[in-house]
Amino acid sequence: MRVVCVITEGFQHLDLAGPADVFATAGLVSRRAAYTLEVTSAVAGPVRSSNGLATLVETPIDEVTGPIDTLLVAGGLTVDDHLRDPRLVAGVRRLAARARRTGSVCTGAFLLAEAGLLDGGRATTHWLSADDLARRYPAVETDPDAIYVREGDVWTSAGVTTGIDLALAMVADDHGHDVARHVARGLVVYLHRPGGQSQFSAPIQAVPRSEPLKELQTWIDEHPEEDLSVPALARRMNLSERHFSRVFTDETGMPPGRYVEIARTGAARRLLETTDEPLDVVARRTGLGLPGSLYRVFRRHLRVSPGDYRRRFRDRSHDKEH
Repeated sequence: MRVVCVITEGFQHLDLAGPADVFATAGLVSRRAAYTLEVTSAVAGPVRSSNGLATLVETPIDEVTGPIDTLLVAGGLTVDDHLRDPRLVAGVRRLAARARRTGSVCTGAFLLAEAGLLDGGRATTHWLSADDLARRYPAVETDPDAIYVREGDVWTSAGVTTGIDLALAMVADDHGHDVARHVARGLVVYLHRPGGQSQFSAPIQAVPRSEPLKELQTWIDEHPEEDLSVPALARRMNLSERHFSRVFTDETGMPPGRYVEIARTGAARRLLETTDEPLDVVARRTGLGLPGSLYRVFRRHLRVSPGDYRRRFRDRSHDKEH
């Protein structure tokens, strides 16, 4: 099965190496799961990634011929520089038309979108770039939390390491979950990563325009345990509840109740990462009340439980030695 990977100068090396190792390992696990890998770019020659390593491209994108099973487009911080390259965009569009399926890793989704391959469907990209993708390409339904999205024969994945998740899902689709499971075990990764990419992202930064609301936002972030109901916040701002809700929503892009819940979730994340406080204490200190409420907001916003989050992200570098 022929896999053609499109790279660009400054691409993220793991966007290529992660999926490539998944496909190569699949061939070691099962003879029937043999993939051949090629790389292409706008021009032939060495293409340097963001970490300084160069990959040799033997065939430029407009000279790639023959049937393709999987077309995979790598991303990187320099993707903007390449969206204006008509040769590259046309090449991606042409190869996608002859591929059984097309995929992207991280900001490679922007090249697929520029080529019109994501129009009318759902897609994802790195959480830091999701808003930008949605703004630039309104015909694309951007999912900022998904690890990967399959929309017919077009697949997109989130940031960097999620290219591995995407490739594993492709292997499972091609050759069954047993083969994919053996590949995942060999690479020491999850076959199905729990949760979405929101568990790795920074809390939403909704910055209001006016200084009074900026000060209120800072106070909310620093005092999650206080009464942060709309009536209490409106009194603090000397505004009616209706006027306060309207102004807050207009300036931050979200209603005050949602902002408070996100702020409290962020405070709980910090406590789970830096302390060994029991979950009932974390819930109380962050204004969420009971462990059940803490669990519900984590499942709603991060799609993992508080316990699972702590096990993955607890910083033990400052733990005392016993």
